[in-house]
Amino acid sequence: MNSESLAERIERLAALTDLQSERASALEAFAELVFELNSGRARAAIPVADGWQTQTWVKQGILLGFRLGKLVAHDAPRPFSFFDKDTLPSRQFIAADQVRTVPGGTSVRDGSFLAPGVIIMPPAFVNIGAYIGAGTLIDSHALVGSCAQVGARVHVSAAAQIGGVLEPVNAVPVIVEDDALIGGNCGVYEGTRVGKGAVLAAGTILTRSTPVYDLVRETIYRAEGDHPLIIPPNAVVVPGSRAVSRGKGPEWGLSLATPVIVKYRDEKTAHATELESWLR
Repeated sequence: MNSESLAERIERLAALTDLQSERASALEAFAELVFELNSGRARAAIPVADGWQTQTWVKQGILLGFRLGKLVAHDAPRPFSFFDKDTLPSRQFIAADQVRTVPGGTSVRDGSFLAPGVIIMPPAFVNIGAYIGAGTLIDSHALVGSCAQVGARVHVSAAAQIGGVLEPVNAVPVIVEDDALIGGNCGVYEGTRVGKGAVLAAGTILTRSTPVYDLVRETIYRAEGDHPLIIPPNAVVVPGSRAVSRGKGPEWGLSLATPVIVKYRDEKTAHATELESWLR
């Protein structure tokens, strides 16, 4: 009897350079992982006492699915046609899932968790490995990337991009914690963590190379080494700019875009975002 856990099986299979002799076993392990991802029991990252911890084996298992898949035509209503790996179909929801997917072109890949009360406005895309908490609203033209972790009661506004981090497998994915508001056309990438209750004003872009200037606490936040850029809880972040002081910068009057924390969420900010609840 095989005593290997799912994680151990995936780690062993992922290390093989040739999966041909283990293909049936690998497909079975990947199918089990997808089931666990859909239920929310398996996650690419989990909250721990001092932050978040990457579940490397989950990422390895997702990559295993890409390796095993063969390009096929997927069923779709006319005039649409889709060609993707046979291991990566769209997820099929049922009424018991209590996930509201409004008609209009949204696609959710199998192997992603959407908690009861999630609303997805069309068109939007949720990639494999993503985790979306209860009561979160994913607005039109928004993306939740592979392995991104989005908390409960988050609003991902229209055209916002929550990037995914599938590789390297040991890297923490993008994380948006509970009650955050991601404004329209925002981009959160490269493992950035948005703290609980934070607000990103429309057009704010966050990456590993983005310094964030906190005018309230008079400090600068940066990603360093293995530590991602972290936006503090309840921070209100707006797009800003800083002067280019080198070369022709001063002569040409150049400036670079940079996010700025202008305040921390208060009752007035909370009241302004309460209006979303009427849409749910």
